[in-house]
Amino acid sequence: QVQLVESGGGLVQAGGSLRLSCVASGSIISINTMGWYRQAPGKQRELAATITSGASANYADSVKGRFTISRDNAENTVYLQMNSLKPEDTAVYYCHANIIWGRWVTEDYWGQGTQVTVSS
Repeated sequence: QVQLVESGGGLVQAGGSLRLSCVASGSIISINTMGWYRQAPGKQRELAATITSGASANYADSVKGRFTISRDNAENTVYLQMNSLKPEDTAVYYCHANIIWGRWVTEDYWGQGTQVTVSS
């Protein structure tokens, strides 16, 4: 089994910064793409940023230039550095990973979500 555990959410004023972390644990063989998605109240879950195992990053237009995604392959960890936060960034942020585990099974996993609230 595999588990993703997120941390780092919280309440911050507009213009502030937060850093999210997500650690994958379990019988992991390797991890393909990792990423962060977010879901604001009353809205669908949307992509914020993804990063491949080779560190190629992709960002939603709404976060480009403000958010930076990175990963530590040795620690099975993905990070999201969020700067210049805006009230519209308020959402539950979910970690996602495409993982090869156990008997070479490939599956998508999600974290439990961490709340990010940006006050104006």
